[in-house]
Amino acid sequence: MHIPFISRFLTRNPRVPVIRMQGAIGMSGRAGGLNDATLAPLIERAFSRGKPVAVALAINSPGGSPVQSSLIAARIRRLADEKGVPVHAFVEDVAASGGYWLACAADDIWADEASILGSIGVISAGFGFHELIGRWGIERRVHTAGRSKSTLDPFRPENPEDVERLRNVLEPIHAAFKAHVTARRGKRLPGDRDLFTGEFWAGREAVELGLADGIGHLAPKIKELYGDKVKFSVLSPRRPLFRRLGLSADAFLDAAEERAAFASFGARG
Repeated sequence: MHIPFISRFLTRNPRVPVIRMQGAIGMSGRAGGLNDATLAPLIERAFSRGKPVAVALAINSPGGSPVQSSLIAARIRRLADEKGVPVHAFVEDVAASGGYWLACAADDIWADEASILGSIGVISAGFGFHELIGRWGIERRVHTAGRSKSTLDPFRPENPEDVERLRNVLEPIHAAFKAHVTARRGKRLPGDRDLFTGEFWAGREAVELGLADGIGHLAPKIKELYGDKVKFSVLSPRRPLFRRLGLSADAFLDAAEERAAFASFGARG
């Protein structure tokens, strides 16, 4: 059939923006980390520029701030629903804790055989130095207005009342995380197994448990869904030059902290 020149000119290949979400999730988003303020312009652009047939999330995150995870996921869902655009998440090395929170913003989740998914829990960690400073003859002096202002002071013995107060904070956050996963994954989760203990699993088992929908990589899976002529546009937070070169103290410390977070979720090949 003959196609008029103007029709051929106006025919566009399907377009799928890819939002790269690489790194720990935190309040500042410094050194290229993830937060809502950093990702908001990219997410808005992905859903609003042109008419994308879908949006893909390329996720590689060990987690971080539950609030920032919630804000980012809520922004994705809000725009996906407003625009009627499907969202597909692709897990690279890790989508754990807050990283899995982000993945659940998608309509489906794909992973590699060696990806790590899960860790649906909340953690607060610290150190206790009161015996150490005592050995060195150091006296800790703290003055507060407000009985609970010095909660969980690492230079004082742990107080059971402080621990209970912290637990009362962690439990509602965990409940919100569980509610988000349950709402997004629905009947795909097994009814006879508790997946909210903080455990994590490799790709194939995560699929069997309903935490992911299958084993698949971004480009071939998107082409399978939308055709070989699909066009990708990659959107990712831009790091300042000094931080990209590792020439700042903040970048060095953040990189060390992020590496430790990733290391807690898997072996290296």
